[in-house]
Amino acid sequence: MLTPALSNQGSYRGRFAPSPSGPLHFGSLVAALGSFLAAKSQQGKWLVRIEDIDTPRVVQGADSDILHTLEAYGLHWDETVVYQSQRHSIYQDVQNHLQSQGLVYACQCTRKEIKQRGGFYDNHCRALNLPFANNALRLRQNFPVDSFTDQIQGQVHIPRNIAWEDYIIKRRDGLYAYQLVVVLDDIDQHITHVVRGADLLEPTARQLGLFKQLKHTAPRYAHLPLVVTEPGLKLSKQNHAPAIDKQNPIPATLAALRFLGLLPPKDLNSADIEDILKWAIASFSLQKISKVAEKPLSDAY
Repeated sequence: MLTPALSNQGSYRGRFAPSPSGPLHFGSLVAALGSFLAAKSQQGKWLVRIEDIDTPRVVQGADSDILHTLEAYGLHWDETVVYQSQRHSIYQDVQNHLQSQGLVYACQCTRKEIKQRGGFYDNHCRALNLPFANNALRLRQNFPVDSFTDQIQGQVHIPRNIAWEDYIIKRRDGLYAYQLVVVLDDIDQHITHVVRGADLLEPTARQLGLFKQLKHTAPRYAHLPLVVTEPGLKLSKQNHAPAIDKQNPIPATLAALRFLGLLPPKDLNSADIEDILKWAIASFSLQKISKVAEKPLSDAY
């Protein structure tokens, strides 16, 4: 089962948790740098976790490339890198615990069927007592969260049909779902603060509910504005975002700092990456970060 909470709740423990589905791009750098600076500006720990639970999306060698890129950018982690693919026993133990409480049920609904019923799962299978084999497993939503306070975005409101949805914790193909494993990992690693992209605002509500379900204190969340190439188009691996340059990290680092609301002085253009990060740690504040990106990527980097 999960480890107990830390006795020193005041210690800052942040993390960067990339999926190894490709190299780091500029949006990934913003998330990594934002979480790193938030931790280091509070004299905290910064951890790296490889979220490789979705094995069909894993690209061979991407995890090593990600770690080498972080090192090239001076973003050195404080503890051993954790891989979700090596933690199945933890996830299964918690699933068994939830099942023993009658909180998990099988669901046979396909995405097409859910779309035909309005696009949101309506807890259709909750009372059907379907067999667990060859079906997705859902968690009964007994702790819905329809609003929370984010350290960057302020008060966030979640639509009721999302807040009350019984969401999947284990997929039909037998893979554990992100909503379950990210919470269990954050609990087990004693994460106190999560800094990540604003595309995860709605999943955060579900994760807050699961922390309550498991009787653990949730981290504080800060969701960074998304890097966009044009209005409405997020920079992502799925959109074939180019990899950042491991050989020359300074231009991308300075651009990422500007994206995070900092104004690096011109003399940092010729500084080394360690001096740039030292300045950034001393200058960083979540309050300087905008809720949304002020410029598309083509104008910022």
